[in-house]
Amino acid sequence: MAATYELHGEVAVITLANPPVNGLGFATRAAVADGLDRAAADAAVKGVVITGGGRAFCGGADIKEFGTDRAIAEPNLHTLIRMIGDAAKPVVAAINGVCMGGGLELALGCHGRVAAPGVDIALPEVKLGLLPGAGGTQRLPRVLGVETALNMIVTGEPVKSERLAALPGQKLFDAIAAEGLLDAACARALALAAEQSAGKPLPRVRDLKCSHPNADAYFGFARNTVKAMAKNFPAPGRCVDAVQAAVRLPFDAGLAAERDLFVQLMLSPESKALRHAFFGERAASKIPDVPEDTPRREIAKVAVIGAGTMGGGISMNFLNAGIPVTVLETKPEALERGVATIRKNYEAQVKKGKLKAEKYGERMALLSTTLEYRDIADADLVIEAVFEEMGVKETVFRTLDEVMKPGAILASNTSTLNVDAIAAFTKRPQDVLGMHFFSPANVMKLLEVVRGAATAKDVLATVMAVAKKIRKTAVVSGVCDGFIGNRMIEQYSRQAGFLLEEGCTPAQVDKAVEKFGFAMGPFRMGDLAGNDIGWAIRKRRYVEKPHMRYSRTADLLCEKGRYGQKTGAGWYDYQAGRRDAIPSAEVVAMIDAYRAELGIAPRKIPDDEIVHRLVYSLVNEAAKILEEGIASKASDIDMVYLTGYGFPLHRGGPMCYADTQGLYNVVQTMKKFAANPLDDATFWQPAPLLARLAAAGKSFT
Repeated sequence: MAATYELHGEVAVITLANPPVNGLGFATRAAVADGLDRAAADAAVKGVVITGGGRAFCGGADIKEFGTDRAIAEPNLHTLIRMIGDAAKPVVAAINGVCMGGGLELALGCHGRVAAPGVDIALPEVKLGLLPGAGGTQRLPRVLGVETALNMIVTGEPVKSERLAALPGQKLFDAIAAEGLLDAACARALALAAEQSAGKPLPRVRDLKCSHPNADAYFGFARNTVKAMAKNFPAPGRCVDAVQAAVRLPFDAGLAAERDLFVQLMLSPESKALRHAFFGERAASKIPDVPEDTPRREIAKVAVIGAGTMGGGISMNFLNAGIPVTVLETKPEALERGVATIRKNYEAQVKKGKLKAEKYGERMALLSTTLEYRDIADADLVIEAVFEEMGVKETVFRTLDEVMKPGAILASNTSTLNVDAIAAFTKRPQDVLGMHFFSPANVMKLLEVVRGAATAKDVLATVMAVAKKIRKTAVVSGVCDGFIGNRMIEQYSRQAGFLLEEGCTPAQVDKAVEKFGFAMGPFRMGDLAGNDIGWAIRKRRYVEKPHMRYSRTADLLCEKGRYGQKTGAGWYDYQAGRRDAIPSAEVVAMIDAYRAELGIAPRKIPDDEIVHRLVYSLVNEAAKILEEGIASKASDIDMVYLTGYGFPLHRGGPMCYADTQGLYNVVQTMKKFAANPLDDATFWQPAPLLARLAAAGKSFT
């Protein structure tokens, strides 16, 4: 049953029963409509209460049906809300736990609303590039006032029920029931029935006046504000338009305007990208051959090997989640520096008001340190975060194999090295996998979980659950050099180097990519990460893959000691104490000299070529990764780039972007790049999967 029906005296109680958040899927809507009809036909029923089973009233649309015909099948949400408003008997919402999106719109369609304290109230559609499409923009301003309602709609952030109930003049809630929510809602339904018997019409939100004393000035201000904040997303601006329609137009005309704006947004590439990301994040946790009911190992204690930047950041994730951490180092001074950095990070949060002092104390109390492996022997999970060199990893994992208790999970934070080779250093390869955190590890959302050939399914399931607990977006990768993210970024970096050889400056490339929407371009990114890191990888490549061509510009830069921000000079110049990237005349001269040495006449390269050479290099390598089974689905690759590499969210990730361009068009553009004698023609041969999909008129996602 998607909703239950039972009598509480003279009140019919309809309880939504579609866990986990009572989404308004077709079956739920139909069951509520049937309940309303049943109550209308029963002369003994004087009123109706709609409530939610479990811990939620209603979280809105059923995401399992999103984008399908069932999502709009009759009775759709508009129809259901109209049935409630036109009902001959009073309908009251008893709001518990969570009331968001379509759930709040459903409640606003009722004749009365009683809420428990602590309920999260929100219209979060803007986060999917949409606006509330079932009357939310028309009804919420009528009960909360224009300014409060618009702020909730354009941010999508939840507000607690008691806070809204305390607003002067609010008409959202008839009451807040600290105890006995259902009884209070039933009492309210009977009270409305009594008023109705006395000749008073049932109250409807749609009949309330919606006004603002300085409407034109206010909406002009609001529109300018959201335009500055929303940047590449049209939805916040359309939310302003919809709420303005609530003030300017009669209710039904405002509802029609809201619907038109909703349809416009639904068809927009930005909303498609946001919805792709929304579902991609949820799909990332689903591993084809690892059932959701796979048993998980208990993770009550964690150990981290290495107190450097990565080790400290990794430790903070677990401390934040309330999990005790022991950090191991080889030297006391390294431990002291690591703990001092953790303290400094937390103290900065306290100073900014982002962390309460008592929480800081609680987290530090969970941290312990040691110089001895025997002190971490009882940890359930140990994460190695030492120098990225196989010999160092071998020493660590052979030692862990000797001292760690049976069943402990042994993880490496390696960013490129072979996890199967690391697992082979132990007698328990089934317990070994990669946990590749991104720097700064306490901030970045992405966690690449690298599944070795022998990694046990319960180990994988456990680490995915742990990732969720420490608020990471975990994506599973198979074993290959660089895994998903760094394997792709290598091709992106190669193309950036070729662009310099052909006529670009670092600033020109970065500006084109940043205009496209990246958080930063490849050269600013290199300066931030440290150019010497890429240099070390290239030196390895020159031996392992002598056929692969790289531009020498990055090597020349490193030979000058220009490693980036940490040395005050990289692709750009930096002033002490500041991170502003200042174009460097020395670097431009270096590139010009190298170009002349190669005998290349510089050409003017347009921004769209810069962007597509970089982005399509990601796409082509990703297609190979998919075909090899390193990633199980295209959306996983998009999640890696959205959460770990600054790919613009409004474009949905490289695979989503390629789909929006049309894979046939992507392949045709790649053929043009392959014809460039200064580029790598071999690389620009479309990956077999990409070629097949393009030829068949299909997409990645």
